[in-house]
Amino acid sequence: MGSGKKKSGRKEPLFGLPAALADLRLTAADRIPGGDDKPKKSAGKRKAEPDGDEPPRERKAPAKSSGAKRRSRSSISAGLGRLVYWGAVLGLWGVIAVIGVVIWVGAHLPPIQSLEIPKRPPTIQIVGIDGSLLAQRGEMAGANVALKDLPPYLPKAFIAIEDRRFYSHFGIDPVGILRALVTNVLHRGVSQGGSTLTQQLAKNLFLTQERTMARKLQEAELAIWLERKHSKNEILELYLNRVYFGSGAYGVEAAAQKYFGKPAKNVTIAEAAMLAGLVKSPSRLAPNRNPEGAEARAQVVLAAMADAKFITDAQAQASIGHPSYVVKPVGAGTVNYVADWIGEVLDDLVGQIDDSIKVETTIDPKLQALAETAIIDELAAKSVKFNVSQGALVAMTPDGAVRAMVGGRNYSESQYNRAVTAKRQPGSSFKPFVYLTAMEQGLTPDTIRQDAPIEVKGWRPENYTHEYFGPVTLTQALAMSLNTVAIRLGLEVGPKNVVRTAHRLGIASKLEPNASIALGTSEVSVVELVGAYAPFANGGFAATPHVVTRIRTLDGKLLYMRQPDEHNQVIEPRYVGMMNSMMRETLISGTAKKAEIPGWQAAGKTGTSQDYRDAWFIGYTSNLVTGVWLGNDDNSPTKKATGGGLPVEVWTRFMRAAHEGVQVAALPQSNWGPSNLVQISSQISPPTQAAPGASSAPASNGGYRAPPPTRANVRPEPAAGLDGWLMDRLFGGNR
Repeated sequence: MGSGKKKSGRKEPLFGLPAALADLRLTAADRIPGGDDKPKKSAGKRKAEPDGDEPPRERKAPAKSSGAKRRSRSSISAGLGRLVYWGAVLGLWGVIAVIGVVIWVGAHLPPIQSLEIPKRPPTIQIVGIDGSLLAQRGEMAGANVALKDLPPYLPKAFIAIEDRRFYSHFGIDPVGILRALVTNVLHRGVSQGGSTLTQQLAKNLFLTQERTMARKLQEAELAIWLERKHSKNEILELYLNRVYFGSGAYGVEAAAQKYFGKPAKNVTIAEAAMLAGLVKSPSRLAPNRNPEGAEARAQVVLAAMADAKFITDAQAQASIGHPSYVVKPVGAGTVNYVADWIGEVLDDLVGQIDDSIKVETTIDPKLQALAETAIIDELAAKSVKFNVSQGALVAMTPDGAVRAMVGGRNYSESQYNRAVTAKRQPGSSFKPFVYLTAMEQGLTPDTIRQDAPIEVKGWRPENYTHEYFGPVTLTQALAMSLNTVAIRLGLEVGPKNVVRTAHRLGIASKLEPNASIALGTSEVSVVELVGAYAPFANGGFAATPHVVTRIRTLDGKLLYMRQPDEHNQVIEPRYVGMMNSMMRETLISGTAKKAEIPGWQAAGKTGTSQDYRDAWFIGYTSNLVTGVWLGNDDNSPTKKATGGGLPVEVWTRFMRAAHEGVQVAALPQSNWGPSNLVQISSQISPPTQAAPGASSAPASNGGYRAPPPTRANVRPEPAAGLDGWLMDRLFGGNR
């Protein structure tokens, strides 16, 4: 062997392969870098290779495991990529959808750039003759109050219970919405709302109260707009001046006046809590309707204020334990009948109302209170006994200025105005128009007419007592309300002339010119009948019933001023004197003897309609003309309630109080008097029996039974100026 490296003595077996192939072998360089050279343990017994060595599976196993990991990582990367992609796609579509919804909502709103805070709805303030507020119509909105003028705990009460994050959100509160959503899910219903104060303001200013998704979206968009255009304090101030508090009150000033009788700047913590609590459900929680519910809600607000550190726990406990508010009762006063009447005539006076106005009236609050008390107390005491459920009263000056009006016993139960709207049969209270017509045709208060049975086309009217007194003066006949004399007189002067007289004095209703018109069978309203009596009290001049004197805007602009009536003489002075002398006797010795007012000359006439359905008394002095009606809305009969009973009692109670401290004045031309007039008690002849065959059953108007108003019942009217001689012969009387 020569020098050099000694070759290995081992010779690899060829196993029958060619030498070129047999020399192939795997070196370290041929292996996959980073592979795991350690062979994996076999789970079972493997077959031996022919040469007895282990196969090269240990080297292939690491390569297979590394590829799987590469593929796994590649799959994860691909999945993440797809997730990001589809997330981006969905996000883009979501953005497009939101933009589409915003555009759709905006398309159903007025242009944002043209939106302005709407003006307050107009209100109507109705004040009395002394300037005091009597009633308010329209949406009751108090004056705007600045945030700085309110006690700090008042706005904080609203923030605490309605929108704790008011000063941190942008008009919409996602945190509040999420909190409300979770609460509602847990309670399985809507127990909490997520609307902010700004959203509530947007709804109150621009939207309806409907609960739809479209309205909520509009509300959200407008809330964002409000936040961009106004500061937080401006939004809060607008909210406090526009939110609804129930019972027609809008804004904290109106609510404070409505419920506590004080301005908003003077409310206590307890009162502030009550006001804030009303916003949730103003109709249900209004303290004049549900004081217990309002107080319970106020306690919740106080707890929220303490939790938000707006007040101390001690202040909250003190307000809960000793509430300082006193809720005013429901405004159901009878002056609301006056307010309704004003609302009916307002359009004729000033047309459409765009601005809030103040209506100055002729109503005297003291007399209004007296009238209300007189009606309510008398009905409370005797309505059951006489089966009378309703009443009305109108008092006016002789020139027609209404000082008091009661349209029913309880406005909150019935708003139907029986003084203005209702028309009822006046009964014998219509007779003065018959007698005035007779005076104007030449008769006098001491003219004699026969009180005896009478028949007109089969109709036999009777007196209330079914008695007849023979020859009586017209003064006696009117004072005692003798029906047969009134019928004779009406036919003598002519029913059409009686109707003309009534219309001339102020009756506006349609009157049927038939024989029964003398007994008041045509229906009239209380206010027009009282107005038609006014000429007797003022010397014979026409008087138009009125209640409005001036109308102004709240800033003082004059919209209307009533002009005085023209001095239209509708009754000659001598006839005024005659009528006053006759109707004075009604109060002295006739059917209204209880109506005397000490120290005052007073006159009037009672009236009772068919089957005692209506009881009236219209009486007057030189100071006031007052009419009272009592009856039932369904026109059912009373239990013999007559004009000389309850109506006279109501009238006397009111008029005596109304004349206290007033300078006494006589009735116009009240010095007229016939030379041969003596007291009725010495003049009336002994009662005579009814004629054979005459009906003795109780008849309408306290003793007559009116026929249907047909042409058959209308007696031909005598020619104008026909001498009474012929009528005396026809009816058996003498002049």
